[in-house]
Amino acid sequence: MDVKIDLTNTIIQTDRLTLRPLAHEDLDDFYAYASEPGVGERAGWKHHESIEESAKILQMLIDEKSELALFHKADQKMIGTLGMHPSWAKDAEEYRSYKMTEIGYVLSKEYWGQGLMPEAVKAAVHYCFTELNLDAVACGHFVENNQSRRVIEKCGFQFVRVGKYTAKQLQREYDDMQYILFRETDA
Repeated sequence: MDVKIDLTNTIIQTDRLTLRPLAHEDLDDFYAYASEPGVGERAGWKHHESIEESAKILQMLIDEKSELALFHKADQKMIGTLGMHPSWAKDAEEYRSYKMTEIGYVLSKEYWGQGLMPEAVKAAVHYCFTELNLDAVACGHFVENNQSRRVIEKCGFQFVRVGKYTAKQLQREYDDMQYILFRETDA
């Protein structure tokens, strides 16, 4: 069963990142990476075409209380987000009894390939198991998104199945690789 998670007062520290609630002050940094073609499309949304569009989406994310900003300590800026949302697993009979969430993430292209996302995901998974007392965390990626696949595998998730994901903004259906990680496998 999915658990509704409110991340309003959540702060998670890693060596290089602070995961914290989104704020209006993040708008310029948010727009900088969300307007870059290819960033949002890997997560199922169209890149932002204006700062006004980013402002509306940022406000929506703040209101939903289920996203954390990835704040890069060295550069003193917000470089991505990590959210906890309803999971694909809620519809699978074998997972219905587990308290769980699904982690999704996006990172500025400028920071790809530096190991930041596995660092953030591992910290978020640890938080889910130790602070939220969840039984499992789900994750997924579009079949062609090998960077996300590598993050998921580095974090210890186990592949479960290929599902379908309809990205309404992109008017496209994707093959969605779906993974799960149970609490007892958390390091």
